[in-house]
Amino acid sequence: MTISGMTGFGRSEGALAGWSWAVEARSVNGRNLEVRFRGPPGFDALERAARELAQARFQRGQLTVGVQAKRSEGSAAVRLNLEQLDRYLAAGAPYIAGGKVAPPSLDGLLALKGVIETEDAVEDPDARSQLEAAIGASLAAAMDALAKARGEEGASLLAILTGFLDRIAELVTQAESVAAEQPAALKERFARRMAELIGESAPEERIVQEAAAMATKADVREELDRLAGHVAAARQLLAADTGVGRRLDFLTQEFMREANTLCSKSASSALTSTGLDLKAVIDQFREQVQNVE
Repeated sequence: MTISGMTGFGRSEGALAGWSWAVEARSVNGRNLEVRFRGPPGFDALERAARELAQARFQRGQLTVGVQAKRSEGSAAVRLNLEQLDRYLAAGAPYIAGGKVAPPSLDGLLALKGVIETEDAVEDPDARSQLEAAIGASLAAAMDALAKARGEEGASLLAILTGFLDRIAELVTQAESVAAEQPAALKERFARRMAELIGESAPEERIVQEAAAMATKADVREELDRLAGHVAAARQLLAADTGVGRRLDFLTQEFMREANTLCSKSASSALTSTGLDLKAVIDQFREQVQNVE
């Protein structure tokens, strides 16, 4: 398997026994798995189902799951709310008796809010169970579509991240070549400086001693070895199963730490330039890693 992204969208629709519904699941980046659910009144059990389905498929990301369900016209039970109708009649009676308004018509009364009620709830327990199971299947289908979309994003991210790792490896090799020239450059720099200060060439033994001390402080072999090791570790993570985003994030911090030390130890403009290029690529790598599950 390949890495997975955290951005995607999935949708599924269904219908049963006069009901129709649509399920949408979308996700964006997140440090942990967070599921937000919005569903129709009376279907509270669907929220638990949505969370369980998400936990079975994803490890990170902010998920928003929405279910819209409605009953087709003619299939919903209709009830006349006589109590509400009596309230309207009682409230209007003084105005009718005083001749301020005409007596209401039947269609006018029936159009008042709350007089006619539509019962959307499924009263039969077996029918409700079947309906919730059918909507649950659509939830699973939407989650599967979302997982597929996140997988496709992961495939694109894999190519991008691999390219950045290749560039980091090239810069590490370049830094090794430049760093190998530092001892000789330090020796020459110290000899020239001593000549400027005392007006004559310094003893060769003194130059060698000082240059050796300076070269020790500027030695970046450990940093370069660790950077090469981090590249190998990152490649292994990218070749592993999904769910490596957090570990890659930690690894990029180690990348940047070694690159910073490399720049601080640099004794030449060439190595500093390579180190800065390295930091720039690592930062680009880090930005893309934020999208990995």
